[in-house]
Order: sequence, then structure tokens, then C-alpha cells
Amino acid sequence: MVVINCDMGEAYGLYKMGDDRALMPHIDVANVACGFHASDFNHMRKTVQLAKQFGVKVGAHPSLPDLQGFGRREMKIDREELTNCLLYQIGALKAFLDAEGMPLNHIKPHGALYGMAARNENIAEAIADAADVYKVPLLGMKGTLHQMVYERRGHTFVAEYYADLDYNADGSLIITREHEAKDPADAASRCTRAVNEGKTRSVAGNDVLVGADSICIHSDTPNAVAIAHAVREAVRPYLTAR
Repeated sequence: MVVINCDMGEAYGLYKMGDDRALMPHIDVANVACGFHASDFNHMRKTVQLAKQFGVKVGAHPSLPDLQGFGRREMKIDREELTNCLLYQIGALKAFLDAEGMPLNHIKPHGALYGMAARNENIAEAIADAADVYKVPLLGMKGTLHQMVYERRGHTFVAEYYADLDYNADGSLIITREHEAKDPADAASRCTRAVNEGKTRSVAGNDVLVGADSICIHSDTPNAVAIAHAVREAVRPYLTAR
């Protein structure tokens, strides 16, 4: 069975990012920004309340401390400092969840941090250190270092497939600073294949193995709502009931 997740709650102050309200009916799980790449205390609470209204589960979407770069720039950071950075962010979101009587559903690192964890053991270990405190599943990519580390540390691993990002020939994810609009029908077709076959076509034209326990859509993709609608209709037979 499959769930659809969305990275969201990424507005900041007066700056808007994505149409979270329009996305909510098409998703099962919200990965809510925790203030270090986007969002703030007002938007975090508003997004949690919106998710509650639509019956959508909420997980933490913490990042490297890179507000200006939207968390999509890599940086050097040691294990202890990163663990503390993550505990701080996840704790903030959990406070808003507690205020609404909602549980923390999972942790999904954002952007560059997600990519770094797939190939850097200290980064993956730091994420697992933070997850030790909250004891919730971790989202990631099948067949990567972070899957190995998370599972070795005893954490439930949820394999993600990306509806609106491309894959390199080696199966790694292409994490762009700004996401481009994607053809909803093509995204839906790719998701269906990922669910059925566990494969996707890379930018080089070869097939790579993927996991699709959860399908991700980014709220900052320009036509995210259309993609979410098309993907949900395409994978509806495989969806886990809310």
C-alpha cells in the first residue's frame, strides 16, 4: 500500500510558498517545514491546524540551517551539532502538534540534508540520533546509505518515490534549487510504474530501482496541485486508507 506525502508549510512571514490548502485533499501526509529552511511559528501552527482539518498526518521536515538557500545548499556540519539542530526543529513542530492533540507521524530531512544523508554516514547517524528521541519512522530513498543506517539503528524506514523530481543514472535524486513544473500525466505514469515495478527512468535513459511506500510531491513545484490530483487518481487502487 502507498501514501502520498507533501513537503509544505514553507511560507515565511509575508512571503507565500505553495497552495497548501488546495493540496491537502490530495495527500495523506504533510512534511511540515520547521523554521530552518522555511516557515516560522505562525505558519507552522497554521499548517498543523490545516492538516488536522483535512485528516492529514504530520511529520517533521527539518533542514540544515540555511534559510536564505531554502535548505538546498550543502554545508559542513559535525554529527553532534546536526543532532542538536534537528532536535531543536522537530521539538518546535511537536509543540504545535501537542497543542492540537496530534501525534508526530515521522521525520523526513529536507533538501540538501536528505541528499547528504544518502551518502554520508555521519549525517545519517546524526539523523538517527535525533530519531532516537522521537521514536517515529524516517523517510528516505531505497538502496542508499541512509536506509542502511536507519534500519541498523532500529528505525522504521519508509521508502520514497518523487513524482516531481528526476533521477540520475546511478539512481540518486537530482535536488534542484528551484523546482520546475512537470507534466501531471507523465508524473502519474511514472508513479504508477514505480509502485508496480519498483523502477523509474533516469535522465540518462536507463531504468533505476526505486521504492514507493510513499510518493512525494513538493508544494513549491509550480503546478503541484495538478500533479497531486493526477498522481492520486493514478495510484488510488494502492492507497492506504486515511
